[in-house]
Amino acid sequence: MESRIETDPLGEKNIPIDAYYGIQTLRAVENFPVSGIKAPEVFIKAYIMIKKAAAITNENVGKLDSKLAKAIIQASDEILSGKLLNQFVVDVFQAGAGTSFNMNVNEVLANRALEIIHKGKGDYQVINPNDHVNMSQSTNDTFPTALHVSILMALRVLIQEIEKLSSAFDYLGKKHYSVLKSGRTHLQDAVPITIGQEFGAYSSVLKNSADQLKKSQENLYEVALGGTAVGTGANTHPQYKVEAINKLGALCGFPLIPAKNSFEALQSCRRVQTISSSLKELALELVRISNDLRLLSSGPTTGLNEILLPAVQPGSSIMPGKVNPVMAECMNMIGFQVIGNDLTVSFAVQAGQLDLNVMSPVIMNNILFSIQILTNYLPIFRKKCVQGIKVNSKRCAEYLNKNPSLATFLTPYIGYLESSKIAKQALKEKRSVKDVAIEKKILSTKELQRILDPKNLLKNKK
Repeated sequence: MESRIETDPLGEKNIPIDAYYGIQTLRAVENFPVSGIKAPEVFIKAYIMIKKAAAITNENVGKLDSKLAKAIIQASDEILSGKLLNQFVVDVFQAGAGTSFNMNVNEVLANRALEIIHKGKGDYQVINPNDHVNMSQSTNDTFPTALHVSILMALRVLIQEIEKLSSAFDYLGKKHYSVLKSGRTHLQDAVPITIGQEFGAYSSVLKNSADQLKKSQENLYEVALGGTAVGTGANTHPQYKVEAINKLGALCGFPLIPAKNSFEALQSCRRVQTISSSLKELALELVRISNDLRLLSSGPTTGLNEILLPAVQPGSSIMPGKVNPVMAECMNMIGFQVIGNDLTVSFAVQAGQLDLNVMSPVIMNNILFSIQILTNYLPIFRKKCVQGIKVNSKRCAEYLNKNPSLATFLTPYIGYLESSKIAKQALKEKRSVKDVAIEKKILSTKELQRILDPKNLLKNKK
């Protein structure tokens, strides 16, 4: 394989001649052959936006030669359009703080910029990854800034998908608002509810989860850029921080502002933890809802069978005709993964020491992975599961008619103790509460019919 020789403070290495990355990237590839997982595209592009904003600003304040700045900016634009993404080869498990990835970005931009001005790759005396592409920057302020920006960009689609799933449940809730069924608390029979009300509750909690994410993302508008190594802004022009962040905000479309305290911005990852926590809370609700759907659809002969989920594939390799709630099962597994990702993020957030949290690469990987799998699956879950739900109103009515908890509605007239006796007898004899109460002649048939009329069983019909 043809190669070029590059030099860094540790010595020389042969770099593949066609590679846009350089010696420091190659060292990282050799040092960290861990997972084979590379940084997601949204993070790469967020980082490139930072480099472009920095080049524009450094040119404007007179620190970076105009010819070099324009070459770096053009190289940035090419990558933002989708080119050279295969050149970002550092594993997500890498050197602390993300120095390996930052240098991967710096080297790719430097070598492409060199080509643009008709120089050879590796001619770092002309355009240097550290001196020019990384001018006025450190890994320590660029990596957390890219983390904020990439999360903001990734959340756009996820929030939309959560809201669409909420709307799908809202539609079901309104469509079936009058279908009475047995409520269940402690997995035991309880007073009636409508299945539409259950669906409406799922809609509500998902809407609230989307709203929480919208609120949490506002924490990310403050960014660390301009703090460089420890928050002091070493080696930056006095105008650099504000102008670079303004440029970056214009590129990514979010109202970014400088961190009120640059030292906190480098030390603490609390702001991204709020996102991870919100994702975990969303996952907990999705797991709960999926479990409910699996329970409600259980059967068809020995379970609840109050709803029917769409059949999307055969359920068994041995039992003919069996259909399983596979879409809800997959949603469960995704939820478990997101919860586990949050635990990893939590450990990493508390692991920062003194003037920098060096665990930011694993934070980046886990949060963006959670967003990715949720964004990928929620529309599939909505279309192939939720939108196709059918309600078995006949089964709902059968369960409700046999529900001993209907005796609850007799307590204002005959008291808790007498109502309890009726409930126990109805359960023992497998009869309806209404039939037992009529037999006991505690209340008139007409009065019992009024009290137990389905129209009167729901206090809150919303």
